[in-house]
Amino acid sequence: MRITGFRTLTTVQDWGRPVGDANGVFADGITSVPIVLVDTDEGITGVGLGPHVEIEALFPAIEGEDPRAVTGLYDRMLRQTFKAGHAGIVFGTIGALDTALWDIKAKAAGEPLWRLLGGRERRVPAYASGLDIALNEDDLVAVYQEYAEHGLRAAKLKGGLDVDVDRHRLTLVEQVLTEAAHGMRPSLMLDANESWTRKQAVRHVRELERTLDLTWVEEPVRRWDAEGMAVVQRGVRASVASGENLTGLEQYRPLLAAGAVDIVQTAAVWGVTHFLRVAVLAHAHDLPVSPVGTTPVGLLHAATAVPNHLVSELQDLRPPVGLTVDLHVEGGAYVLGDAPGLGIRVDEELIAGSRRDQGIVVPGGPHVRPERAGRRLLTVAANERRRHPASVPPHGAHPVPHTPHHPDLSVTPLHDERT
Repeated sequence: MRITGFRTLTTVQDWGRPVGDANGVFADGITSVPIVLVDTDEGITGVGLGPHVEIEALFPAIEGEDPRAVTGLYDRMLRQTFKAGHAGIVFGTIGALDTALWDIKAKAAGEPLWRLLGGRERRVPAYASGLDIALNEDDLVAVYQEYAEHGLRAAKLKGGLDVDVDRHRLTLVEQVLTEAAHGMRPSLMLDANESWTRKQAVRHVRELERTLDLTWVEEPVRRWDAEGMAVVQRGVRASVASGENLTGLEQYRPLLAAGAVDIVQTAAVWGVTHFLRVAVLAHAHDLPVSPVGTTPVGLLHAATAVPNHLVSELQDLRPPVGLTVDLHVEGGAYVLGDAPGLGIRVDEELIAGSRRDQGIVVPGGPHVRPERAGRRLLTVAANERRRHPASVPPHGAHPVPHTPHHPDLSVTPLHDERT
């Protein structure tokens, strides 16, 4: 079997609500989902979800090769970008191609990927993640009630701009999940998306912990700040989770050496091989791994085959437009099916006929760091958050907020942010 070519598509995820985090928001709830299709001479096509930036430069590393040599081809792609480096979106293209190769390998074997990788259990524990910072109270409750109906008893909220607002929203979701579980205490997490300084993070989380039991706080400071992450880790009761934006094992080493993280994360967009290697590295440090992402199908399959998987992020209960995925959610877990490979079917005609993705413009959003991030003395005022639901972004998505020119001119005091 030989790799003969590739094709690229872009579809959309229609969330049906604004989605975002502390850096920006997609007010219309439409985010793009890039797809890579890898073809072979035996008629098997692999599907990878992720960017295709610079794919023409990367593809020669795998063209004409046997796609079943997946890990070897992964390293060939890394070497292909040796001089320019593989960080950032190029790493996402490598991940999309890598995922497509794993899909081909499992399809050729006639097995679902989770079985090919050595997984024994098709159920993958999940937590709810609504990318919810722009939602009002009623919408927030409605979103998490739907998650609860699927048995989810853990939730991660977006926050970091106002400690009182965060406490109130976390309490609302706690009540929803507790009621659905007939009194059983849920797990609550808060994701700040790198919006704090070290001391802001400690003060903010400690204030929340006066009344709430947080399972983890995610990306409290910049992703590479090993010392700062360690300061937060030692200063709060909650575990510290990070890693979704790290590309390559070399970026994890300083954090693990500093004892800075308790939950090691990887993003679905970086691919299966990356996840498997990070999981081994984390396991060597007696740490759990937790995948994140909009459609984390590849990593769900891989999660069944590692000993230290903790829980996987569940964002939207519906797949992107034009994709059908052989899995369902019940009892608080993803349940993987028996379709060969990833179990993803792509309706290319439906995607081609949907032109909504052409309207997506991303001049700003969660992928753009706000000018005052990490330098806010006072909290962002509630009226500013409502007027510009763009002080907030999602995992795997790239929100487009309407950020005000002076986001911190209208503010209210943060009682736990004294100088």
